[in-house]
Amino acid sequence: MRARIATLVLVLYFLGVSCEKTSMETDVLVIGGSSSGVAAALSSAREGAETTLLEEGPWLGGMLTAAGVSAVDGNTKLPSGIWGEFRDSLINRYGSKKDLQTGWVSNHLFEPSVGNQIFQNMVKNQPLLKPYFGAKVIAIEKKEKGWKIEFSSSNQTFTLFAKIVIDATELGDIAARVGIPYDIGMDSRQAYGEDIAPEKENDVIQDLTYVMILKDHAKDMTIEKPEGYDPEVFYCASESDHCKMGEKMNRTLWPKDSLLSYGRLPNGKVMINWPINGNDYYTNAIEQTEEERHQSFEKAKLKSLQFLYYLQTELGFNTYGLVDDEFPTDDGFPLIPYHRESRRIHGITTLTVNHIAQPYDQQQALYRTGIAVGDYPVDHHHASHPDAENLPELHFYPVPSYNLPMGCLLPQSIDNFIVAEKSISVTNIVNGTTRLQPVVLQIGQAAGAIAALSIKENLSPAKVSVRKVQNRLLEQGGYLLPYLDVPKDHPRFKVYQRIGATGILKGTGMNVGWENQTWFFPDKELTQPDLDHALSVLKKFKDIPPPVSTKNQDMLQWFKKLHPLFSSDNSLPDWIKDTKTLNEFLGIKVAPMGNISRGNFALLLDVIIDPFHRRPIDHYGQFVLDQ
Repeated sequence: MRARIATLVLVLYFLGVSCEKTSMETDVLVIGGSSSGVAAALSSAREGAETTLLEEGPWLGGMLTAAGVSAVDGNTKLPSGIWGEFRDSLINRYGSKKDLQTGWVSNHLFEPSVGNQIFQNMVKNQPLLKPYFGAKVIAIEKKEKGWKIEFSSSNQTFTLFAKIVIDATELGDIAARVGIPYDIGMDSRQAYGEDIAPEKENDVIQDLTYVMILKDHAKDMTIEKPEGYDPEVFYCASESDHCKMGEKMNRTLWPKDSLLSYGRLPNGKVMINWPINGNDYYTNAIEQTEEERHQSFEKAKLKSLQFLYYLQTELGFNTYGLVDDEFPTDDGFPLIPYHRESRRIHGITTLTVNHIAQPYDQQQALYRTGIAVGDYPVDHHHASHPDAENLPELHFYPVPSYNLPMGCLLPQSIDNFIVAEKSISVTNIVNGTTRLQPVVLQIGQAAGAIAALSIKENLSPAKVSVRKVQNRLLEQGGYLLPYLDVPKDHPRFKVYQRIGATGILKGTGMNVGWENQTWFFPDKELTQPDLDHALSVLKKFKDIPPPVSTKNQDMLQWFKKLHPLFSSDNSLPDWIKDTKTLNEFLGIKVAPMGNISRGNFALLLDVIIDPFHRRPIDHYGQFVLDQ
């Protein structure tokens, strides 16, 4: 018997299988090398926390890379944090912003393999960050001071003790595994008071897509006719005499060449992620077993192959075929499908479309707690669902640009756990915009910052100060509010972000064509309604007398009087002692006769009262008055 055991051990050894378990410790464990997972791991490590990243596949970046969705939607003019870093790396790689504008669906298109390499390099440059590839979580268990995780990687089994876990998986699998309550599918209209939601809830999620990356091979690349192929399925993918659904679809039918120019990538490659009777596929794989998911994804691949065959045989693109130099897969497909929707946890706060559309009119001032920004409309893909005609039309539903509250990342029920990627606490409708890559990267960055502060201050993530997290994100080049007219390189960027996050001055949201915008208008004169609102908020800090008027000189005199009320030092700083030095501080050459500008009003609020730091806020955006 002993000889048999010894022989088995030797066999396993020579097969590269270890019988030993290795125990390790880490501050922060990020599970999932998705877009948010990479950002979370980078952010955590940069903030000084020992961080471990587990990814099942060989690539980093999730939907941006491994899923082949290498056309970035939204945030073109809001390069917040790690999203901005990634964009700058793409520009450096290809040469210029113009070199990324190869297709018309996005201002930022790139080869998925290039995106993966950028993320790999970013991770390699962080000494406190340890990635594991081919990593599969075997077990996870809540402990008094953190989590015990067992996982396999490179034919080894590891036991890891982590203080904080971040779920950055594509479908929120880890959150579900540890028992965090969640929702799947569409919320009812009554649940959150969203007028555009269906009357009754259902379990319908968005279509997924197995993206294809093609190129012109300059020879016939027509594939064998796929099983179940029916050209009628694709007749309305573009302008066609065969399409009889144009008016009924309420969608533009583009010329056939648009199917290739839409997602044209650098170096002659083409991304096929065509939403109009193309290769979207409906399946709800969220709660399927691993084997069931595999079967569903193979059906999604088949749908894409059918569409490819249609492009080759019906539309005449027979020289176009799958690339063979992009993904490390045998079939040329991406490593994973593109998931547009996931579980949605029950978080401390839930972002609704009402919070986005009218942030200042809600009972919860969630905009004050923002940790990420987005400007893409609400866009849902349901065309492949069997009952698509009876589902709400949520194709490019306009909303202003918006920010996303910190409480969406934090489960109600479990400590020392943070959720990122698409499983955050938002409504089904809102997921149609927060699912986009730049927003998800920011969600991950915020998750990492929360985790690192949690470790540093020995607090659970839910007890970490919202303002401290926001400060760290500002230092990392992040946006708290999506002000289009105050870019990151503006000398008062942080000032206006801080004042905006107090709600003392409101931004203005609007829709301009296809664009969703929010403006701060720093150069506009402060109006009396602006001042009245500001005073109503400032009362929560201290009961102060109102100024004589909004005229520039009256406001400057008012701020001089306020200084000793908010400063322990009764002596005025040099720059505020007289009108001349004050105007110089504000950048005013000649004192204007009109009202003070919104920008100067914000600056003086920031330096004299410092409302952003003076009064903490809770996760609902309410000021904590007992401190």
